[in-house]
Amino acid sequence: MDVFKIAVIPGDGIGPEVIEEGIKVMKTATELDGRIRFEFTYFPWGCEYYLANGKMMADDGIDQLRSFDAIYLGAVGYPGVPDHISLWDLLLRIRKEFDQYVNIRPIKLLNGAPCPLVDGNKENIDMLFIRENSEGEYAGAGDWLFKGKPEEVVLQTGVFSRKGTERIIRYAFEEAVRLGKSVTSISKANALNYSMVFWDQVFEEVSKEYPRVKTYSYLVDAAAMHMIKDPSRFEVVVTSNLFGDILTDIGAALAGGMGLAAGANINPEKTCPSMFEPIHGSAPDIANQGIANPLAAIWSASQIFDFFGYEDIGKKLLSAVEKVVEEKSIVTPDLGGNATTAEVGDCVSKWLAEISATATLK
Repeated sequence: MDVFKIAVIPGDGIGPEVIEEGIKVMKTATELDGRIRFEFTYFPWGCEYYLANGKMMADDGIDQLRSFDAIYLGAVGYPGVPDHISLWDLLLRIRKEFDQYVNIRPIKLLNGAPCPLVDGNKENIDMLFIRENSEGEYAGAGDWLFKGKPEEVVLQTGVFSRKGTERIIRYAFEEAVRLGKSVTSISKANALNYSMVFWDQVFEEVSKEYPRVKTYSYLVDAAAMHMIKDPSRFEVVVTSNLFGDILTDIGAALAGGMGLAAGANINPEKTCPSMFEPIHGSAPDIANQGIANPLAAIWSASQIFDFFGYEDIGKKLLSAVEKVVEEKSIVTPDLGGNATTAEVGDCVSKWLAEISATATLK
């Protein structure tokens, strides 16, 4: 039996509630399968920790996390703690310290999930966004000069290295080969005459190594329009840190809302732990009410199984999520129901057991 150590950071707001259901379902999955087991260790870091200690995580937090196989994160952010502190001192710090340079966000409309598009369906909304996750517009480079003076000026510098740009684009091509799909690059070279011209150049260079993969390239504004008007043209998508952040929120809206939006921060070489999280935020307005949708956190859990090479379990877990959404009888208010967070988690576990039993009979 394979045993993996998972560091759990429940975080803020609804984070602990949805993570609890994700772990519940993960335990169900491993008990049903028998080939894999997780050992969970909890860390109380986040905004409440910051308010009590003046820091988002322990001084040796990175060293503590380094020995784990993966990190399962709930959400970060709460009133009273500036967003740039909660983001940079925990989430982005972990991403950068562990070189989690691949951000994977599936944009997939499940049966039964609400979609704002009249003709939106499972066949034409099925994208895999590969977002550069370590540099770009979120490199944190810049300066703030002459604060408080009339000549005050701020500089925010995007950083696009050849290593960083090439490896994320190549990762997208490898995924496209594995899935038998096309690759679309999204940039803004007409306005960003250094960074995005360079991005387009590297994309063209790498594409020559994969002559059988169809490629497309769009400006980010056109891509946003096409995601609404013709989402089927996007299969595997590769883009920069900022553009990926924005466009995947559009994708979340197309695929049922933020309650169904999952994300993975991957260190492909596995030299450091990777991190998995729902991307919906901490939603402090509904925290501790038991109505938060745990399905994004559970979808993130399916990505953990995929990452460790148990794609069959990940697929069953996602199928169970789809059954819950399709059935509609036990869903949280954001999906039109009145079920609690825990009831949804129990329902996913029930479906997972049924799907596993059916697979065994076959």
